Amino acid sequence: MRNRLLLPVLLATCCIQVQAKETPADNYKAYCVQCHGGDGKGGGVNIRDIAVVPRDHTDVKSMSGRSDETLFKAIKEGGASIDKSILMPPWDATLSDEEIKDMVQYLRVLCKCNFGS
Repeated sequence: MRNRLLLPVLLATCCIQVQAKETPADNYKAYCVQCHGGDGKGGGVNIRDIAVVPRDHTDVKSMSGRSDETLFKAIKEGGASIDKSILMPPWDATLSDEEIKDMVQYLRVLCKCNFGS
């Protein structure tokens, strides 16, 4: 009887997948590099097909002029929400608010302009 119970427990244990939390860099690579490029300078593979040049996330002057709240809103609700490109989609269905906040901080690392809100 004991062996009969052990097999289902072992199978269940083997089948449970623990989802690792994605880092902001992982999320950037997954969702942003197509337009903003791997280095964050706005030269992703999609630029040949879009009329608006994606923001250079390494540009200190440009990025310093954006509050954390503005960056959060742009990521969550898309470019149109802050009167920028309608081609930047909203990521609220893909990224949680916590992941978006982490992404904002990652953008601050890219631009070396970690000043907060």
